Amino acid sequence: MSRYSIEEFVATSAQRDRGEGLFELESERLLEINIDGTVWTKMGSMVAYVGNIKFTREGILEHGIGKYLKKAVSGEGARLTKAEGRGRLYLADTGKKVTILNLEGESIYVNGNDLLAFEQDIQWDIKIMRKITGMMAGGLFNVRLEGQGMIAITTHYDPLTLRVTPSNPIITDPNATVAWSGSLTPEFRTDVSLKTFFGRGSGESIQMEFRGDGFVVIQPYEEVSFQAADGA
Repeated sequence: MSRYSIEEFVATSAQRDRGEGLFELESERLLEINIDGTVWTKMGSMVAYVGNIKFTREGILEHGIGKYLKKAVSGEGARLTKAEGRGRLYLADTGKKVTILNLEGESIYVNGNDLLAFEQDIQWDIKIMRKITGMMAGGLFNVRLEGQGMIAITTHYDPLTLRVTPSNPIITDPNATVAWSGSLTPEFRTDVSLKTFFGRGSGESIQMEFRGDGFVVIQPYEEVSFQAADGA
């Protein structure tokens, strides 16, 4: 085939089955779900599908009144779509990089804006950071996921995981914080002296401080709005 031909383009960009199971990376920015049952996905993340798949917007009380009330507070970021059926489902989120994690009884907190999909059997709950809701506008929340199964998260560019130990606390910018282990409960603090350097013209610079034993995932990008949790 000739160089730069349509035939070459189709051949090099064609879908390939990597045989990785339910969740697999079609590319670093595109998630393929080989669905045979039900999965939960971020609303608006479907870009294509093959097969017989039905999409249902999450019902108001589908996950209980408690989660509904939290979602009413947290806004649009945690809206979910239930995908049911059999086929291949492709998800993406504004070109962000996709990472697949297989939970084996562990728990993890994920920024509500960075959660792309998870298996039906995963237990989840919205966590709202009440201590700072008066400091910054936006959806101040994330999602705690726990159990057995696959989840997919997204990051702007490559994620970096920092190890937290009792002797090595980690301090992060909430806007760049993607996820952290379920064993950690972040504290929030403000630093007036930083606001001038980082262009925050009003209010204080808000930081997340992690102490204990676990990990924190950050990205080399600051989200416009940030989501955080108190782990309660």
